[in-house]
Amino acid sequence: MILTVGLGCQRGCQVEALLELFGSALAEAGIDPGQVSALASIAHKRDEPGMIALAKALNLPLQCFDAQQLLDYEGRLSHRSNVAFAHTGCYGIAESAALALAEQLANAPARLLITRKKAARATFALACAG
Repeated sequence: MILTVGLGCQRGCQVEALLELFGSALAEAGIDPGQVSALASIAHKRDEPGMIALAKALNLPLQCFDAQQLLDYEGRLSHRSNVAFAHTGCYGIAESAALALAEQLANAPARLLITRKKAARATFALACAG
């Protein structure tokens, strides 16, 4: 089974905040962080320093998708954010990105294991496939 984490964050979000959200969401669900295969986000976060530092700290690849790819998952989101859509062109970055990457890696349908968790400056979701 493939587990992927989707993340969204505000510009300038510190890696510590992302690590805290990653760790607390997985701990709350009783999931070993070592089971996560990869991280996902939206394309305009590809150069976000906190995201890059998180991927490096966790030794996980970071895959970014454009808004059009993520829009395909709109009907499967637990939460639709009009604010996210206004800024990015998709209604939910963390959940959409997690689903997109899980399906890409497993070449099979994915589902959300952890729906959107929100911290002050970031969002987290976990998807599984295969």
